[in-house]
Amino acid sequence: MSDEDLKPAVREWKPTLAVAAALVALVGIALALQQARERAYGEPQAADDVLYVRSGPTLEKIALSYKAILADVYWIRAIQYYGGTKRSASSEKRYDLLYPLLDITTTLDPFFNIAYRFGAIFLAESYPGGAGRPDLAVALLEKGFRARPEKWEYLQDIGFVYYWWLHDYGKAASWFEKASGVAGAPWWLKSLAAVTLTQGGDRRSSRLLWQQLRETADNDWLRTNADWRLTQLDAMDQIDELRFAVRQYAQRLGRLPQSWVDLERAGLLRGRPLDPTGTPYELDPTTGNVTVARTSPLFPLPTDPQGQR
Repeated sequence: MSDEDLKPAVREWKPTLAVAAALVALVGIALALQQARERAYGEPQAADDVLYVRSGPTLEKIALSYKAILADVYWIRAIQYYGGTKRSASSEKRYDLLYPLLDITTTLDPFFNIAYRFGAIFLAESYPGGAGRPDLAVALLEKGFRARPEKWEYLQDIGFVYYWWLHDYGKAASWFEKASGVAGAPWWLKSLAAVTLTQGGDRRSSRLLWQQLRETADNDWLRTNADWRLTQLDAMDQIDELRFAVRQYAQRLGRLPQSWVDLERAGLLRGRPLDPTGTPYELDPTTGNVTVARTSPLFPLPTDPQGQR
């Protein structure tokens, strides 16, 4: 092919490359301006957030061949929105835009694995640490599985949502069973389904679930989250032991301990008890209840309806 033959092709590509470069530059400028705004005026409140385009299909048409780039932009926006709302000092946090942002992200890029798996956790996490919408988490993961029916991990994650946040162990077991039927799924999913069905709510089965998730996680964030959950379970085991010591003290002396010092003097403790992060546990002198401190990275602990170990 001669140089003359190549010229039309070069001319045809120049506008396309220019648009792509301009779009990338605009994304960088937008992020820089957002950082400058936060340094000057503080983090934006949830009430300040507006989602101008809520329709994924509409954005697909607008994006043309730049869907992946625009999906990245919306994913970054979803993370900023979730993190900003979670860290907000407002007493009435709102996560209304979280699912629309995630829905648009995954419509623009149906293969955006992290958006499905992280996004589901953001949605399912109990309020105010998250949206408190496990139903939307399930919807997002089901959408992911429709796009990628080979991803057994999405069905496993739905099982986790039913187990950890909804405490519906029958449905959790059912989803683990469905996940086990996907080609390439690990053998232990069938065992996980059986354990969940027979021991749902038992803290030992919760530990098994998070250990399996950590071992099969496909990114560092999921592994770190699983480690954090396992540490929470360690703290819950320690709290059981401390509550037992409080009950022993009450039985011996006929009154509740007023501080950890009382338990030390009674020979029931050695030093002030610390949670696995090194933060002191809190003792309520009026009820004898023991909890992790609000300043602890483990706060709040998950609900433990059966209180089993």
